[in-house]
Amino acid sequence: MALDKQNKGIKTLFEIELDKPMEEWSQVGHNRWHPDIPAICSVNPGEAFRFECKDWTDGQIKNNDDPSDIRHVQLERVHVLSGPVHVNGAEPGDLLVVDILDIGIFREQAWGFGGIFAKENGGNFLVDHFPEANKSIWDFHGIYTSSRHIPDVEFAGILHPGLMGVAPSQEMLDEWNRRERELVSKNPNRIPPLANLPTPEGAILGNLKGAEFDRVAREGARTVPPRENGGNCDIKDLSKGSRAYFPVFVDGAKLSVGDLHFSQGDGEITFCGAIEMSGWIELRVNVIKGGMEKYNIKKNPLYEPGPVNPNYNEYLVFQGVSVEENGKQTYLDANVAFKNACLNAIDYLKTVGYTGEQAFMLLSAAPVQAHLAGVVDIPNTCATLAIPKAIFKKDIMPL
Repeated sequence: MALDKQNKGIKTLFEIELDKPMEEWSQVGHNRWHPDIPAICSVNPGEAFRFECKDWTDGQIKNNDDPSDIRHVQLERVHVLSGPVHVNGAEPGDLLVVDILDIGIFREQAWGFGGIFAKENGGNFLVDHFPEANKSIWDFHGIYTSSRHIPDVEFAGILHPGLMGVAPSQEMLDEWNRRERELVSKNPNRIPPLANLPTPEGAILGNLKGAEFDRVAREGARTVPPRENGGNCDIKDLSKGSRAYFPVFVDGAKLSVGDLHFSQGDGEITFCGAIEMSGWIELRVNVIKGGMEKYNIKKNPLYEPGPVNPNYNEYLVFQGVSVEENGKQTYLDANVAFKNACLNAIDYLKTVGYTGEQAFMLLSAAPVQAHLAGVVDIPNTCATLAIPKAIFKKDIMPL
C-alpha cells in the first residue's frame, strides 16, 4: 500500500509495507543483534534521513477486541528493526551522536495497541497477578489518544522509539550469549524464561542467505532486553529533540531503530505496555572521534532528553517499599518496591471504576512517572509511581 510520506524534503532511506511481512519488502531489516548483519545504506556525518518503522510485532496485532493475537503472538519475530545504517567514518572507540528530529504516525494507520502478555508467552512485570492475555486498542486524535477498552481517559502522547542501538562487536555478542546462557541454566524450565536465548526460528537478517544466514541466526542475540549497545531501553523521554550518544563497537556503527511508541509509562510494565505503533522517525547523525576514551564511556549510551513533553503538573503519587507480599523482608530491593507501588496504584484505580486489567494497561501506556525515592535507608528501598490527574475525564481523587 502507498503510505503518506509527509517527509518535508528529508530523504527516506528505509521504507516499509504495512500489509506485508518484513521478509517480503524491497528492503529487509532485521530482528537480531549481530556485527555481520549487513547495512542497508550509508550516510555521512551531519546527514539527516528518515526511516519508516513497522510495529514491533511485524503486524501480528489487529484492531479488534479479541486478545487472542496478544496471547499467541510469535515473539521469535520481535523486534522488526529498520536498518542498520552505516555511518561513514565511524570506528570502534568513537561516539555516534544521534539527534531525533521528528517522529510521526501514518495517517493510514492512526491507531496503536497495548496489552498484557500471558505468563506462558513472555509474561509481564506483575505476571503472578495478571497471568492472562489482554489487549487495548488506542485511537490517535492529533497529539491525543483514547481507548474504547479503557474508558474516561485521554492524554497527549510522547512519541519515541522504544528501541535504538548500534551493532555489537563479536566479542561483546559472545559475552552477552555466555552470561545469558549461564542465567538460563539456573532454571532452564522456568515460565516465563529467565532470558531469551538465540534461536534461528523467526530470524530476519537483512539480505543474508545460505550458510552465512544460518551462522548469524544461530549466534544473533535477541532484541528483547536492553544491553550495552542501547537496544530495547524503552525510555519514554527519548523523544523529539532528544540526542543520544552511542559507543561505537564496529566500523560504521550500524545504527538501527524501531519499536515506535505513541506513549508509554515509565517501566512499560505489561511488557506489551506502551502504545505500540507503526510510523516514521527522522534522525541526524554525527561522530565524535575517540569519544569513548575522551568522556570515559566504556559501554552504555548517554541520552539528552528533548524539550517536547506533555504539560502535566498535578499527580496522584503511590509509593511502595521493598517488602514482599508474603511479608518477607528484602534488602534494598528496588524491583520489589516498584512492584508494590504499581500494585497499590492498581488497587486504588479499582475503587474508581476500573478493572485490574484496565488499570494495569493504563499504567503501562499513559505518561506516568516512576522514581526511586530512597535506596540507602536499610532495609527498605522506596519507589513511587505518579499518575497525571488530568488524563482522567472524571474525578479520581479521594474525597
